[in-house]
Amino acid sequence: MFAYLLIATGLITLVFGAECLVRGASRLAGLVRISQLTIGLTVVAFGTSAPELAVSVASSLSGRADIAVGNVVGSNIFNVLLILGLSAIITPLIVDRKLVRFDVPLMIGASLLTWWFCLDGLVDRMEGAILFAGILTFTGRCLIVGRQESRASRQDASTAIEEFDDHASVNRRNRVSGILWQLFLAAGGLTLLVLGAAWLVDGATEVARRFEVSELVIGLTIVAAGTSLPELATSIVAAMKGERDIAVGNVIGSNLFNLLGVLGLTAIVSPNEIAVANQAVQFDIPIMVAVSVACLPVFMTGYLITRLEGGMFLGYFIAYTIILVLMAANNDGLPSVRKWMFEFVIAVTMITLVFTIFRLWFQKKLTQGGSGITQFTDLEKQKTPKRF
Repeated sequence: MFAYLLIATGLITLVFGAECLVRGASRLAGLVRISQLTIGLTVVAFGTSAPELAVSVASSLSGRADIAVGNVVGSNIFNVLLILGLSAIITPLIVDRKLVRFDVPLMIGASLLTWWFCLDGLVDRMEGAILFAGILTFTGRCLIVGRQESRASRQDASTAIEEFDDHASVNRRNRVSGILWQLFLAAGGLTLLVLGAAWLVDGATEVARRFEVSELVIGLTIVAAGTSLPELATSIVAAMKGERDIAVGNVIGSNLFNLLGVLGLTAIVSPNEIAVANQAVQFDIPIMVAVSVACLPVFMTGYLITRLEGGMFLGYFIAYTIILVLMAANNDGLPSVRKWMFEFVIAVTMITLVFTIFRLWFQKKLTQGGSGITQFTDLEKQKTPKRF
């Protein structure tokens, strides 16, 4: 009972801490005129991924490497299949072209690099340093591009800031105190994240030992889902409010931060090399790579994630979870379920691709017929959310 209480308390503390961190960091980012997509890729994504960082580092320092690796891999699969799937079902998501050209290929490259590092069953400090250098470079580039975009739209940004100042009636002194308050809020969120991570790891480990379930499976399921709750809540709320750049950018940025930042820093601070379980190398990490690769064609088809494609992602997540449960139980029916999952994935993917190609062909016919308007063009130009 105490273990379950630790897990519940840890999850609640993680979510509340992440909310404080994201709120404080987002307000600070807004003061320096960073674009919405950049905020989603960096501030919001890194803030909501802070639980993964806290859990993985705490697990590694306490010698529980399977939870650390399983948390990163499971969270990335959870982010794309469940979070993007549910968000797209709520409302179709517009995908910014910059994501398709740079960020999604970078996520695929980071996934492949991580798989390569894990093939020998270990992630050492040098490999961790390479991964962590990648997240520093990515963050620097996002900030530079964000500032360039802000300068290009300085007039609009200035108007927005003036409106905010008029609405909030802030003067210089109040602005300084507001910045200090947001810093305090972010620091408090980080403190809660560290506490929640420690409680969650302890509770999950106790449950794993009691039911004789491997720590890798616990990391891939309970811990990964729990630490991804901030991403889930953020993306769904953003999608419902029409802030679709944040909804999609949050997922892509979180996955990059998990692979490069979380796994990299965990390998650097770990007292020993991080051991990677054979199941992770042969099954879970390849699934993570496949999920990352699947984003590219889905995103490129009209730069839109439709409800059908969201349902496809959600179906993949359900199938993957079933496999994990059967693997944890050492079920005799696992081979037939794997065969069913393979056939299910192929069938759903083909149906979705055929539907997507037909939709693009139909839009092209409308454009050639003189309408000159496509769903994507309309949504890209308008700020109000639309439903399809």
